Amino acid sequence: MRRTSVTVAPQDTIAPVHRRLFGSFVEHMGRSVYGGIYEPGHPTADEHGFRRDVADLVRELGVTTVRYPGGNFVSGYRWEDGVGPREQRPVRRDVAWHSIETNEVGLDEFAAWARANGLELMLAVNLGTRGVLEALDLLEYTNGEAGTTLADQRVANGAPEPHDVRIWCLGNEMDGPWQVGHLSAEDYGTLAARTAAAMKRADSGLELVACGSSNAQMPTFGSWERTVLERSWEHVDLISLHAYYEQRGDDLASFLASGRDMDHFIDTVVATVDYVGRDSDHQVHLSFDEWNVWRQSEFNAAEQAAIAAEPAVPRPWPAAPHLIEDDYRAADAVVVGSLLITLLRHADRVHAASLAQLVNVIAPIRTEPGGPAWRQATFHPFALTARLTGGVVLRTRTDAPSTPTARFGEVSAVDSVVTWDEEQGTATVLLVNRGTTEPATVEVDLSALGASHVLEAHLLHEDDVEATNSAAAPDRVAPHPLAAELGPDGVLRLVLPPVSWAAVSVGR
Repeated sequence: MRRTSVTVAPQDTIAPVHRRLFGSFVEHMGRSVYGGIYEPGHPTADEHGFRRDVADLVRELGVTTVRYPGGNFVSGYRWEDGVGPREQRPVRRDVAWHSIETNEVGLDEFAAWARANGLELMLAVNLGTRGVLEALDLLEYTNGEAGTTLADQRVANGAPEPHDVRIWCLGNEMDGPWQVGHLSAEDYGTLAARTAAAMKRADSGLELVACGSSNAQMPTFGSWERTVLERSWEHVDLISLHAYYEQRGDDLASFLASGRDMDHFIDTVVATVDYVGRDSDHQVHLSFDEWNVWRQSEFNAAEQAAIAAEPAVPRPWPAAPHLIEDDYRAADAVVVGSLLITLLRHADRVHAASLAQLVNVIAPIRTEPGGPAWRQATFHPFALTARLTGGVVLRTRTDAPSTPTARFGEVSAVDSVVTWDEEQGTATVLLVNRGTTEPATVEVDLSALGASHVLEAHLLHEDDVEATNSAAAPDRVAPHPLAAELGPDGVLRLVLPPVSWAAVSVGR
C-alpha cells in the first residue's frame, strides 16, 4: 500500500478562506430557473412560486454567492423585460440557447429569493448588445435610493429597499465567437473600462469583474487577458476564468488529475495579471466564476448537428427545455472535490468562484416537474467543503507516490489542502486519491496546530465509479464515515481507497 505524508504549520498561511469561493450560478437556460428554483403549482412552492424543497437543498449545499442571469443569456438580455407586473412582461426569443424566455422571473424576484436563502447576488451586465448607459440604468434600478426615476420604479414594483449588489460582471465570455455581440480584446477592453469607470462614478464601492478568456484553449488566451487589463486595469477588481472538465474516452486517470490543468490555468492568468500590473499599486484578483464537470464535447456535437440541420428542419423555440442535465457519477464527484482543493490552495489570488450551475443544468441539484428534488453525487464534496472549511488556508507539504496519466504524465497520487480556524480551534483536511487501482495510506502531521481529536470524517468513494443518484435512488452516491485516527503525537492516520475524496475535521 502506497504511503503519503502531509505536514502543515500554522504560520505557513496562504490566505483567508474567502466565502465567495463557494458561489454558484443561475442562468436563464434550460430548466435552471423555470422548473428548477421556480415552479408555481409544485406541492412545495411558496407564495411566490419558488420551490421550498429546492431552496432547502441550496441552503444545505452551503452556497454563498450566486451569479445571475448569465452566462451567454446575458448578452441578449434586456433587464427591463423582467421587472414590473408579470402580465405585462414581454415574451422574447433567447438566441443564446434557442429558447423562449417568458420573463416570469426577473431581477426583483430573483434578488428576493437570493436574500431569503442567504445568498449574495452577483449580477452580470449586458455588454454584448448593450453598453454603458444600460449598465448605469440597471445599477440605478438595483442599488439606487428612492428619489430617482429608476429607483422609484423598483419601489413601485414592490422592492422598497435597494438590492445593494456589490459585485458585478462586465459581460460574459466576450472573446467567444458564439457570444451575441462578440468583440475583439481591444474593443471589449475599451468598453469594459468605460462601463466600469461610469459604474464606479455612481458607486465607488462596487467590485467589478472583467471577462477573461472563455477557456484556456481559446487561440487568444493570454493575449486577451493582457489586452483587456491594459485597457481597464485601474477600473476593474477581478478578471474571470472559466473551465469545464470531462473524461475523454476511458482515460479516467487524466480526468482525476484535472486539478493539474486548473493549477496551470490559474498560474498563467496570475502571471499575466502581475505583468500588466507590475508598476501599479492597484490589485486585480481572479474570479473563477464558471467551473464544473461537464460532458461538453457531447453537447457541442449535438449543437453543431442541430445547427447544420436547421435549413432543412427549422429548430423549435421551446420554453425551459431539458438542456445539459448531466447525470453525475461518483468519479465526477471526486473530481469536483479535487477542484475545490485547487481553488482553496490558490485563495491568495482566487477571491471568488462559481460552480456552474446550481439546479438542473450541469448542477448538483436536480428536480422533476411536480416531483422530487435530489442531490447529485457532486453535491456532497461541495457541501462538505463549504461547511467544514474556515479561517485560513495553510500550505501543505505532501510527499506522495506518483500515478501515471496520459495527459499530464506522472502526477502526485494524493493531493491535499488544510484550513485552520484558530479562533474555533479547528482544522479541516481535504484529500483526494487520484490513483485508479491502489489505496493510499496517509499520515497528516497536525501536531503544530495542537490537534487532539477528530470531529468529523467523511469519505466519498464507490467501488462502481459510474454510480449516479436519481429520483428513484437519490442516495446511491453519498459520503460514508471514514476511519480516521488522530494519535497523541498529533498525526492523523487514514486510508484512502482509489478514486476517492475525503474531508476530516479535527479540534484542539
